[in-house]
Amino acid sequence: MPELPEVEVVRRGLAPHLVGRTLTGVEVLHPRPVRRHLAGPQDFAARLVGRTFLEPVRRGKYLWLPLDSGEAILTHLGMSGQFRIDAPGSPDQAHVRVRFSFDEGPEVRFCDQRMFGGLLVSEADGGVPPEIAHIAPDPFEETYDPASVVRTIRRRRTGIKRALLDQTVVSGIGNIYADEALWLARVHYAQATDSIAATRVHALLDAVRTIMGRALDQGGTSFDSLYVNVNGESGYFDRSLNAYGQEDLPCPRCGAPIRREAFMNRSSFRCPRCQRLPRHRR
Repeated sequence: MPELPEVEVVRRGLAPHLVGRTLTGVEVLHPRPVRRHLAGPQDFAARLVGRTFLEPVRRGKYLWLPLDSGEAILTHLGMSGQFRIDAPGSPDQAHVRVRFSFDEGPEVRFCDQRMFGGLLVSEADGGVPPEIAHIAPDPFEETYDPASVVRTIRRRRTGIKRALLDQTVVSGIGNIYADEALWLARVHYAQATDSIAATRVHALLDAVRTIMGRALDQGGTSFDSLYVNVNGESGYFDRSLNAYGQEDLPCPRCGAPIRREAFMNRSSFRCPRCQRLPRHRR
């Protein structure tokens, strides 16, 4: 599922094709992607026609497209959601679900093979949509306060990776970038949050920013064709991964084989030598 870097790549790609443009038509080709817009597909389209787009905004894994009405199209890409930019009348890519058209210039198409993603018109009133008000700021937002996040994490009684994945603590981090940041900071994913020194948690959050910044520079992480940017191009940060998905390959730092272990119905990848669980924990 796309994490912060992938969603930010999409946001940056959409901006020059949306800002200042006025919608002349919205076609909902399948109702499922707008299922969270409770008034239905027709209302979704009717509320958008004639509206002008402002600068797209992102928080964590969520993207919203503000409109001059004060509303916004709140978007979650799910596992396979994509925005694509195409010339009017050009053949559709596979799995086009919603088409946004303008009086001139390229269309914006929302594609979603598995249809776990979704769009809705939110009463955002120029700010964070109320539907995601519970989501914490991500590490690249101006309102992000690392000292506050450190305090929150250390008050928890859980494993450090679980805390990183909790979007109400800090948003945008998923399985891939959690494993990569834990590897960079030499922290075991199961270390108890109330046993980690504040300085180590700060270092781990710095590692999160570092890893995500590198991923942004490389267009995000693509393991298959389900994640692409608005031009249909894949990111290539997967070539730079040090831990995630690297089972049995040598750790780039010490040479020990990377280990895969079960974690929350998925997997965690770590170096058994660099990321040891402390012997004494409270």
